[in-house]
Amino acid sequence: MATMTLKQNQADTMKAQMEDLLISISWSDLAKRYFGKSGSWLYHKLDGVDGNRKPIEFSDSEKDILKGALVDLSNRIRRVADNIH
Repeated sequence: MATMTLKQNQADTMKAQMEDLLISISWSDLAKRYFGKSGSWLYHKLDGVDGNRKPIEFSDSEKDILKGALVDLSNRIRRVADNIH
């Protein structure tokens, strides 16, 4: 799992909004499981720039998928935590 760091000028990126979770989630697995895409695709989206350093954003449908993925992941974590005896 790669560690992502934030730069000061990225405060408005999706990545900045998820700062608290960045090193706790396998973003590559999330990209494959929920988007059917590569980890690098998701990293670029989170950074707000593509591989050529051109600005990109999540589409509205991609934002919905990301929200749903995070909710699903949190539910899965909760189920596992609740079953620890």
